[in-house]
Amino acid sequence: MQRIAIVSDLHGNLAAWNAVLEDISVRGVTEIYCLGDLVGKGPNPVEVFESARKHCRIMIRGNWDELIGRESDENFSWHAKLLGPQRVRELGELPFHYDFLMSGRRIRLVHASPQSVYHRVQPWDSAESRMGMFDPTPDEQEDSRFEPDTVGYGDVHNAFLQHLHGRTLFNVGSVGNPLDMTEASYCILEGHIGDTTREGFSIQFIRVPYDIELAVRQAEEAKVPSLNYYIRELRTAIYRGLQD
Repeated sequence: MQRIAIVSDLHGNLAAWNAVLEDISVRGVTEIYCLGDLVGKGPNPVEVFESARKHCRIMIRGNWDELIGRESDENFSWHAKLLGPQRVRELGELPFHYDFLMSGRRIRLVHASPQSVYHRVQPWDSAESRMGMFDPTPDEQEDSRFEPDTVGYGDVHNAFLQHLHGRTLFNVGSVGNPLDMTEASYCILEGHIGDTTREGFSIQFIRVPYDIELAVRQAEEAKVPSLNYYIRELRTAIYRGLQD
């Protein structure tokens, strides 16, 4: 059997990303797929992007990756300036989704949803909304649809797994900005890659403690935009939109 580490939402947090890379290595996993939002919020967009490009065989595009080159607001432009035009362009050109077979499962990976990198789906949303995660992507033709039975995504920074009418929906959580608990999150898929035969398959959720205060110091030294909100998210795992 083969194993794939699925990571998402690194958000320029080098301390968390290095801890997750070390954990992946210790477990002997060599294949890594990234579901986007490599940059934004955190102080080390360049280092994280270059490291992810080195270690991840598959990278898809998140909403921050797309917006970093489009928005002039400081929350985006600060990171874009550090990254430089070439990296900003590469982030914006990452693919929207990735499909593959594993132990007879038809697996689709997206950042937020098959509709858009901006279409957010939470684990507590309506059944109709969650079932929409199995819809076709905008670029699919009717006669060549992939029709996934397993969908993995990031974006909401909340790790979970649900079974819906015989299909599996899972969220890998966030490496660099977790909002369910303060430890970095990722998943490991285990099965036979490319195999159409229904065989043993597993999804394992991993939580990785990391040096949060190191990440805080790095953010303070870099003077990242929205610094106080970012630090509170790292220390409490409470989304800034829910903070007083």
